[in-house]
Amino acid sequence: MKHPYVIAIALMIAASLAAPPRAHASRDIVQFGNDIVVPQGQAIHDAVCFFCSVKVAGTAEHDIVVFFGDTVINGSANHDIVTFFGDVHAGNNVQIGHDVVNFFGVTRLDNNASIGNDAVIMFGDLHAADTASIAGNRVIQPFFLLFIPLGILAAFIFGLIALVRYLRRPAYPVYPLPPR
Repeated sequence: MKHPYVIAIALMIAASLAAPPRAHASRDIVQFGNDIVVPQGQAIHDAVCFFCSVKVAGTAEHDIVVFFGDTVINGSANHDIVTFFGDVHAGNNVQIGHDVVNFFGVTRLDNNASIGNDAVIMFGDLHAADTASIAGNRVIQPFFLLFIPLGILAAFIFGLIALVRYLRRPAYPVYPLPPR
């Protein structure tokens, strides 16, 4: 074998051609701890933010996902917004293309703001102006309902601990009293 590197190079080329390229990678933004800001007149495809906020004055063409931060839309969001442990605020005349999902936060819809499909707010609240609209379903689970299963679980654990303590208490022997 004169050229042992030919097989290795051919395998590397075949592997690189078999791997699919990332779609829209140049316009996807993923940040950890740094806010994502989309100025007016600019567009992004997807935005994913951990421990930071997303502020869109331009266009978000696809999904926005935020963990432990807020989402503020003053431009347009063409697809879904998902926020965990943060607030969602849609400004005046903002249109959100599909769904808004918010866990443990407040969702605010200003005048003429609209959601194209469903709004799901789990353990949070929805503040919508009278002119705001939601085309699909509204599912709102208030925060205080989280405490009902936690209270039942706490009562069960407390009862179990009390029962174990009761069964493990020392038994004192009963001795007859001496005669008088």
